[in-house]
Amino acid sequence: MSETTSRPKFDFDPNVLRDRYRMERDKRLREDGNAQYQEMKGDFKHYIDDPYSNTAAPRAAKRDNVDVVVVGGGFGGLLAAVRLREAGVARVRIIEKAGDFGGTWYWNRYPGAACDIESYVYLPLLEEMGYVPPMKYATGKEILWYSQEIGRRFGLYEDALFQTEVSALHWEADKGVWRVETNRGDVMHARFIAQSNGPLNRPKLPGIPGIQSFKGHTFHTSRWDYGYTGGDADGNLTGLRDKRVAIIGTGATAVQCVPHVGASAKELWVFQRTPSSIDERNDRPTNQDWFNSQEPGWHQRRMDNFNILTSGGVAQEDLVKDGWTEIIRNLLFLIQTERSANLGPAEIAEKMELADFEKMQGIRARVDRIVADPSVAESLKPWYRQFCKRPCFHDDYLPTFNRPNVHLIDTEGRGVERMTPDGVIANGKEYPVDCIIFSTGFEVGTSYSRRCGYETYGVDGQPLTDKWKNGLRTLHGMHVHGFPNLFIMGNAQSAATTNFPHAMDEAARHMTYILDRCRAEGILAVEASAEAEADWVQEIISVSRFNEDFQASCTPGYYNNEGQPSRRSIQNGSYGKGPNPYFRRIREWREDGTMAGLDRRMAP
Repeated sequence: MSETTSRPKFDFDPNVLRDRYRMERDKRLREDGNAQYQEMKGDFKHYIDDPYSNTAAPRAAKRDNVDVVVVGGGFGGLLAAVRLREAGVARVRIIEKAGDFGGTWYWNRYPGAACDIESYVYLPLLEEMGYVPPMKYATGKEILWYSQEIGRRFGLYEDALFQTEVSALHWEADKGVWRVETNRGDVMHARFIAQSNGPLNRPKLPGIPGIQSFKGHTFHTSRWDYGYTGGDADGNLTGLRDKRVAIIGTGATAVQCVPHVGASAKELWVFQRTPSSIDERNDRPTNQDWFNSQEPGWHQRRMDNFNILTSGGVAQEDLVKDGWTEIIRNLLFLIQTERSANLGPAEIAEKMELADFEKMQGIRARVDRIVADPSVAESLKPWYRQFCKRPCFHDDYLPTFNRPNVHLIDTEGRGVERMTPDGVIANGKEYPVDCIIFSTGFEVGTSYSRRCGYETYGVDGQPLTDKWKNGLRTLHGMHVHGFPNLFIMGNAQSAATTNFPHAMDEAARHMTYILDRCRAEGILAVEASAEAEADWVQEIISVSRFNEDFQASCTPGYYNNEGQPSRRSIQNGSYGKGPNPYFRRIREWREDGTMAGLDRRMAP
């Protein structure tokens, strides 16, 4: 069989698709980028109040010393504390502004909240906990419970401070410790700090003119107001049966909550700038026999396999077999069909684009099959490559637009024009509503300290904000020169993976190794050397070429700095070769044993 006759036939023209993608991207570009969003402070501060916990009970202010303060009680903070406890670190204190552990799953309790990554990959510590997820995908309610169960199993509640916000961190060089100040009057000291504030922790509002003029009810999806809507995380929002509701935003959160609001509200208007990519979810119960057949180490192998497949790598086997990994299955089929096993990077990228085109053609065809109104279906079709935005997996979102009470308002990338006392204006028309729900996501491109909600002061009182005014500077994304014994757990200049808990566990293990070395060798303080920090920054910039062109071609969103990739956003980005190569780098660093790039101050 000739190469011509063996090549798969596609029902699309790649050049036509490239032009269409470019056109859709261009009409959504905005000069203001991240400045288009309204920070939740001043008159907007109430949007981040905690609706799930009672007012914090009075307690005496802490004036003590601990080994490690972990800032943040989500999976990153929990994993840091667990790995430190396993290594024998006695005093580990988690400080969390929420009323309990859970992180994003504490705050995001909107109806339909669930994880779109399979539970056998997403939930950390499955083997250590001996937990069997009941379904392929975990609900938000289950993940919140599981987070709290980790806290109970490892004794993390004993020294945790909830409903407490760090207000400042100060390095006290004469004592070799960090002074931790909080909004509850605490002034405690810790030898080490682990910052695990989370990548998506600070909600944002759209900077819509007139946003303060609306006289009806409003709230953000991350602070769902069940007192107004009725119902619970499973839906049945009886409080909306006589309400006209607007949802602004059509990202992953809206995809999950729109079906429940549409099923309950008198009228629902969904205001869209860019449609999400909606694939089937196909949830199903866990096969107990399969789960019991897994050999020790299965969880790590499955997480590694998922990372390879979702970051553009090629694995001979797809252990997960879901919508996230389908593009790689398509790619392997292309290669096998064309009998082209020995491809270079450029050829693989070309095949990857074709596999992506094929996948997205299927996504758009699914819209046509489900949505009855052709004009609504056309507006719901995503014209971009799959990983330009977070892909969504849902079986009820698209059918919701067949309901007579649900209306899609496609703003053609422009967004809502303004708000009035009575409603929302888009495309020159006013839509009177009783309630506006902001499904507008979280701050990503703003400064690190702003998203943390506090400042970190290093050697000689230097603010971290000033240190990073021209872009982030770290070693491995974790250490900062001039900020001893500070460990940053995030995805900037480190691993960015769809499966965030996996990255946090790798960071926790790395941090624990360093603290164990400090304890064994009498090291009082460690910090990145200026030279090692500079070298890592240059490496981050140089390897960014692996995804820079792809991000520049994407429709705007938080993945590509709202369509404004720049040297600073590249410098502030993740390790461009992907998560598994990053994990391999820091593992090799540990195996080397010299603690290369870390300045150390020894005990006298």
